Amino acid sequence: MAEVHVIGQILGASGFPESSLFCKWKVQIGSAWRVLQGDHEGQTQVDEPSDKPMANWCHPIDLHFATRGLQGWPKFHLQVWHQDLYGRNELYSYGFCHIPISPGSHEIDCVTWRPKGSLLEELKTQFIGGSSQLKNPDLVSSSAELYKLRTVSMGKIHLRLHVIVRNFDKYGVEF
Repeated sequence: MAEVHVIGQILGASGFPESSLFCKWKVQIGSAWRVLQGDHEGQTQVDEPSDKPMANWCHPIDLHFATRGLQGWPKFHLQVWHQDLYGRNELYSYGFCHIPISPGSHEIDCVTWRPKGSLLEELKTQFIGGSSQLKNPDLVSSSAELYKLRTVSMGKIHLRLHVIVRNFDKYGVEF
């Protein structure tokens, strides 16, 4: 079987309206793929930067995959959450990005968004907190359904990934 090893980290996030952010993440893979080693989902710590415009997480990623085909290449599903002064957590945004196909070192800026609610829902979000959420978070990377949503652009999640591939040449794939 061909193998892909991904080593790196979720560096942090920038461009969000508040601080005290953390990230929940998971890796989605196709049916021809399986995780050999590593956690395929997790959560960063909450970062409260005092004067910096970026939340720093430096959360490690170390994944090892085996595959029988290229279909269903792994991708990150990311959610940025905000923790308020009272310890309440609210979802800020969704995002996704594919793990790069080419081997080597990659710096990735994953843009995020949140669903836009009705006028009343947006006013509640502004004054009370909370925000509209997706019933099925797996829609984040589904282009067939995503175009139907009204969204608001949020900040970016920064990742640094190192990709190592093995035995793809035996299956006629050259990088």
